Amino acid sequence: MGHCGFTIYDMIARNAGLFAEKCALVHGGRRLSFEGYRRLCDRAAEMLLKEGVEKGERIALLSENSDDYLIICGGAARTGSVVVPLNYRLGEEELEYIIRDSGAKRIFTGDNYGETSKRLAALPGIELKSLNLTAAAREEATGVSDAPEKRGEGSCDNGPGADDAFMIIYTAAVGGHPRGCVLSHSNLLAVAFQLNHLLKLSGDDCHVVTLPLFHIGGFPMTLAVMQQGGKNVLLDRFDPLRVLEEVEKEEGTFFGTFPPMLAAILDVQDKHSIKAPSLRGVGGVDAPDTVQRFLKNNPHAVFYSLYGQTEAMPVSGGDSREKPGSVGLPGIMTRVVIMDDSDRQVPAGVSGEICVRSPSVFMEYWNLKSETLRTFRNGWHHTGDLGRLDDEGVLWYEGRKPEKELIKPGGENVYPAEVEQVILSQGSIDEVCVIGVPDSEWGEAVKAVCVCGEGRVITEDEITSFVASKIARYKKPKYVVFVDSMPKNPEGGIDREAVKKTHGDVK
Repeated sequence: MGHCGFTIYDMIARNAGLFAEKCALVHGGRRLSFEGYRRLCDRAAEMLLKEGVEKGERIALLSENSDDYLIICGGAARTGSVVVPLNYRLGEEELEYIIRDSGAKRIFTGDNYGETSKRLAALPGIELKSLNLTAAAREEATGVSDAPEKRGEGSCDNGPGADDAFMIIYTAAVGGHPRGCVLSHSNLLAVAFQLNHLLKLSGDDCHVVTLPLFHIGGFPMTLAVMQQGGKNVLLDRFDPLRVLEEVEKEEGTFFGTFPPMLAAILDVQDKHSIKAPSLRGVGGVDAPDTVQRFLKNNPHAVFYSLYGQTEAMPVSGGDSREKPGSVGLPGIMTRVVIMDDSDRQVPAGVSGEICVRSPSVFMEYWNLKSETLRTFRNGWHHTGDLGRLDDEGVLWYEGRKPEKELIKPGGENVYPAEVEQVILSQGSIDEVCVIGVPDSEWGEAVKAVCVCGEGRVITEDEITSFVASKIARYKKPKYVVFVDSMPKNPEGGIDREAVKKTHGDVK
């Protein structure tokens, strides 16, 4: 498109022209048209400029889902500032690291995070700002106008380009610290386009936003529905009864899910005999029994099995009934190959590392050049996940490479190394190996296998409480076992595979 690429703000402005009075966002008792949303994004952009926020500057967002959250994102899309969504489930030390690492100077926060925000704002050079727009600003901005669009509102002039960074989403900690995945305007619009194709979304869809906007499953899915001219109904936080109430009230057609969300929704659906006739699809990952239960309760709907990661979303997906157990075909703008340990492509049916080429693949890891180069070696994004392609090109996910060692309780990412470091810092444990074990509720659970120091005594509850006090509670071990010694590999380190073989159950 030459020097004037298509940005997220261009999408917002386009929709305001095409669907001016159509409902774009619902949050609580507030409803915003596409034109009203554009106007509020413009007001947010003006506010950012008055605050002195420059193009390329990182701004942190700490809030539950809200229309204000998306308005600030829209303002950033116009001015060229870079959004750093903060996972509100993280501990303060984790949040501090992300703020320092990203270089964000301002934290925009919602009403429920005042105390946490104040402590974060005590960091040198940090300013605390309210995420919420005033009622007067809303009233002034939400009317529909025929005024011509101002220069500089899109990606031309001094605004951002399509390949400029728009968002840095921090993934789980590798080696003790999270990594920031830098996503451009083009990356996220490509994600939205692929989700639209995969999930067959249209302007008639109503997305009940169950996943947090700080998550790669939350913001891009919301963007995808917005891209099509559909409606997004924002839930502050996940509540199974509210999900079904909003589906019923707003004629919701779609929502995203991770374990154990769908099971909780189905429990409420059974209890209240809710039919949800408007619901046509749910997308995510879940246990086969839960998927089958969903399809039995909702025979008019489809469960879309999706595979992706913050660095590349979606890689693949499809109707779960077509090839049960698979994660579907590669996205419409995604090429997938399987490579062996020597980075050589293997034929269909052979397992190896899932490698991807797509405009959805992230730009880089923030301030981690060597990790970025390694991930992008030989012109492919190396996911660190294992899988195989069958003769029809369908992808089958088979776990993670040993060095990745990622545990996913309820869709969140937990790296064992981070939990191990915290446990060792307590002082009573000499050796620890953290592994993932199957969990019927959360998909996976965290288990810590520990060797106590000589003469020291500590309980399971003391370990879990200590971890929960230092990092996000979802990272704390659900199970702790104590052993006299650890199996070792030839190099003298802990033999993680041997630990898994012995302790890879829930006991």
